[in-house]
Amino acid sequence: MGANQTAEPKASVALATGPAPGGEEKQRRRVVYATLAGTTIEWYDFLVYAQVAALLFGDLFFSGLGQWSQLTALATAGVSFFFRPLGAIVSGYLGDRFGRRIVLVLTLGLMGVSTMLVGLLPTTAAIGIAAPILLILLRCLQGLSAGGEWGGAAMLAVEHARTGHRGRMGAFPQMGVPLGMMLAIVVMGAFNALLGKEAFDAWGWRLPFLFSVVLVVVGQYVRSQVAESPVFTELEESKAKAKTPLRELLSTHGTKVLKAAATMVGNIAAGYMIVGGFALAYVTSAHDLPRAQVLMLLFAASAVWIAFTYVGAWWSDRSGRPVVYKFGYSMLFVLLLPQFWLLSQGTGLGVGVALLTLAVPLGLTYGPQSALFAEMFPARIRLSGASLAYAVGAVLGGAFAPMIAEALTQGFGTVIAVAPYLMVMALISLVTAFFLTDRSAEPQESMADR
Repeated sequence: MGANQTAEPKASVALATGPAPGGEEKQRRRVVYATLAGTTIEWYDFLVYAQVAALLFGDLFFSGLGQWSQLTALATAGVSFFFRPLGAIVSGYLGDRFGRRIVLVLTLGLMGVSTMLVGLLPTTAAIGIAAPILLILLRCLQGLSAGGEWGGAAMLAVEHARTGHRGRMGAFPQMGVPLGMMLAIVVMGAFNALLGKEAFDAWGWRLPFLFSVVLVVVGQYVRSQVAESPVFTELEESKAKAKTPLRELLSTHGTKVLKAAATMVGNIAAGYMIVGGFALAYVTSAHDLPRAQVLMLLFAASAVWIAFTYVGAWWSDRSGRPVVYKFGYSMLFVLLLPQFWLLSQGTGLGVGVALLTLAVPLGLTYGPQSALFAEMFPARIRLSGASLAYAVGAVLGGAFAPMIAEALTQGFGTVIAVAPYLMVMALISLVTAFFLTDRSAEPQESMADR
């Protein structure tokens, strides 16, 4: 083992042994609050766009495209995914060279500014073709931010955890996606109720974007209270940091990036049926279900998602990450056809059952992800590896999942046609789970040095 690797155990042993002093426990609680709050706000910004795009942006920014306006609006939600790898590369370099905390601050700030500007953007009726161009540019900035946010938050959480608790500690930034969805639904629902549908569709849709400014200020304050990762601090003190993290990552662990990405494509593709706006757009347009009712069902599904995210993380600490992935993706594969049949019926009860049952395997396969990714890469290039794997998985699994679902529904005349596409994605992740090495019980000094 080389000098760069031998420097890691000192900090990691401190994390893994015995009951932590009161100061460390207090810091862990701060990490929980900071990663959960910041990631929730980040994803609130990201998902408000997806929901409003599904409902309104086709008419407001792409009305000249006729029947393709809705499909194009959903595509703008997906184009941001192609900027996630760039965000992951930049944040990975910053996080592995200068610390995990700086990534959290920069990504949250970038997301907040770009989201606020969407709320101020004139529509096509006011400034013509410049409106959709600027909209897409702002969505790309959101993609840059999202590409870096997850890795910084997830690795900070996991690197503060004790051995045997990495899954649970890493579950908190994972909860930010469904919790951000719930926050987006509450805010959108509140403004919709206060203003009425006509006013909300005309100008009130801007308010959820502008409200982001308040949330970002709160999130930045919470994150400013968090100490740097002890693992990174030890790397810095021992001068064991990677000089060129991306080059080292691709030359020594490139296949692990692809493997990690493959474990999440099934989750991302299916998850974006809920958070990407497809379910909301489909059932409110094809079956005329009231928008408020569908938002409440999505809210309930997000709550179930949160609960099973923690269950999946806890279970992975007890039985290993691969066991949970195998069970979760098997469950998702089996349930997809009946779930989309229920959606096709268009009843409130059927839609509710479909969304709630979909959230269970989504949570199980999302909860262990932070810990799994941390355990796959050495500490010196961990943030680069985890961020890039997450970004690649997001592109392959979720970039155009809502648009593909919309195209399949239109092409085959039924929403059931979406199920086989998602089943293929779930199968890819399920097969990958059989090739994972479980390191959930290993201490931090040995969990990723191979």
